[in-house]
Amino acid sequence: MTTRHAAVLLADGFEEIEAVSVIDILRRAGVVVLTLSIGDNPLVRGAHDISVKVDARMADAGGRTFDAVVLPGGMPGSANLGESATVRELLRRTHASGGIVAAVCAAPLVLHAAGLLAGKRVTSFPGVAAKLTGATYTGKRTEQDGRIVTGQAAGSAIEFALAVVAALGMPEKGEALRGALLLTPDEVRPHPP
Repeated sequence: MTTRHAAVLLADGFEEIEAVSVIDILRRAGVVVLTLSIGDNPLVRGAHDISVKVDARMADAGGRTFDAVVLPGGMPGSANLGESATVRELLRRTHASGGIVAAVCAAPLVLHAAGLLAGKRVTSFPGVAAKLTGATYTGKRTEQDGRIVTGQAAGSAIEFALAVVAALGMPEKGEALRGALLLTPDEVRPHPP
């Protein structure tokens, strides 16, 4: 199987649970994850004062291509991502080349700003749903429509990350992780003797 490559974009004010869950789950699935800061500082401060040191700045990533670009939500992180023309262009380029674009919580607003949600089924944090004009809001914990994956909030971050793994063509790895993380219902999980 071909190794998959994903970029997780971080801006000041990102939701830490969503970012770290996605990075962790993707790496457990064997995806090569590059964390990118949209700013100049390699230390990006989250919405709850937890800072993450990224692998590189977007400016240093040049014209790299990725199998997936993932956006954690949080405020003002999502707004900061959405204001970046470089982020919007990377999302459009990734989607146009057959890659996955994924966003959770308030970050679907960035996909909307990039012009990628018209006619698509999406989910997001309920408080931003009305701003996703032209899309059909489902309110599900995760949603996939073609090569667009969206998630509802920090509480669905692991499910969202597993949906990205499946969208990358690795559903069996996602199911193995679901079991290893004890996310399967108790009644179907084997019990030790």
